[in-house]
Amino acid sequence: MLSLKKLSASKMISFIFLLFMAFIWLVPLLYTFLTTFKNESDIQSNPFTILPINWVIGNYQDVLFENTSAPVAKWFMNSLIISVSQTVLVLVIVSLAGYGYSRMKFKGRDAIFIFLMATMMFPAVVNLIPLYKIIDTLGWVNSYFAAIVPGAAGVFNIFLVRQFMQGIPKDFDESARVDGASEFQIFTKLILPLIRPVLTVVALFTFTGSWNDFLWPSIVFNDIEKLPITPGLQLLQGMYALDIAHALTGALIAIVPTFILYLFTQKYFMESLSLSSGVKG
Repeated sequence: MLSLKKLSASKMISFIFLLFMAFIWLVPLLYTFLTTFKNESDIQSNPFTILPINWVIGNYQDVLFENTSAPVAKWFMNSLIISVSQTVLVLVIVSLAGYGYSRMKFKGRDAIFIFLMATMMFPAVVNLIPLYKIIDTLGWVNSYFAAIVPGAAGVFNIFLVRQFMQGIPKDFDESARVDGASEFQIFTKLILPLIRPVLTVVALFTFTGSWNDFLWPSIVFNDIEKLPITPGLQLLQGMYALDIAHALTGALIAIVPTFILYLFTQKYFMESLSLSSGVKG
């Protein structure tokens, strides 16, 4: 009876703590959402008022359709094209690379993989100058390729997929070969369906990482019309004063895709994390 009471008390404490953390996370988001329906004058005169004094929807119209110096709708589409394209490209590359490092045998395989893992020790900022020189040489500056291709083969994603594949018995491969399956058929019809959980994690991480990337797009894009939405939002700030209503409206529009993505895939996301964490190396 005593242990049951202790268990109930611990559950109650955990519930209160999680409720408190959810409150801390939701209040700024709720404040941002409600502020997008306020006039700039109301925000400046009553900054701590949660509910708008005068409800307006003009901020969305101004940001999406009437702001020629900051075309948010165009930026949104640019980000969508870049993020989706990079996600698809990453899934193709990391699944093939993971299959090669985990299922195929070739000379120097393990040494190459260890060298690949060693590159994770270098901070990403070290690569900015040489990466820009490569992009400039290829003539990709100010194009979608500059934002899509450099992030197409993340080392951590290859590691994650390879480790997950290591947990799949290789007897499956041998049985398929005995039945006459080719290497490509084994990969597409046998391995790919089994690694779908970890590919879901890779897709979510890649999409959100690409969508939220600020530094690299700011370097390779100099045409306002071609900017993704995350670096483009800085142009919603005035040179001498910050238009809070428009800035928060743009920020709220920018988080909609990632919010919807996690909202509808959280079940698969948590399921994938639990599966991948149990994979043996």
